[in-house]
This record gives sequence, structure tokens and C-alpha cells, in this order.
Amino acid sequence: MKTGTVKFFNNTKGFGFITEDGSGTEHFVHVSGLIDQINENDNVSYDLKEGKRGLNAVDVRKLP
Repeated sequence: MKTGTVKFFNNTKGFGFITEDGSGTEHFVHVSGLIDQINENDNVSYDLKEGKRGLNAVDVRKLP
């Protein structure tokens, strides 16, 4: 499981990006991959899964 910070998330459109801790790599996240509701600057944990256009963050959980 990876950890990171929500860089951007648009609730209306249902997608955003998470910046991975350590590497700074950005991963796409879609509302369908969320377990908890997220907002910009939230710390989250997630897994990566191959999507149509590359790796997507899935099973995204907000960290306390």
C-alpha cells in the first residue's frame, strides 16, 4: 500500500490526482476508486491498478 497527498480532486467531475510520498509521482484517481471521500491536501493510502491510460490509484483511504 502506498501513501501520498491529494494534489487535486474535483468532486463534480469525479477525478483528481494524488502525489506519492517519496517519489513525487502523480497518480490519477477516479471517484470509483475511493473508499473514503477525499479533498485537496488530504493524506491518503492507496493501491495502484492498471487502467485504460496507465496506473490509477484505487482503494483510496483517508489517513487520520
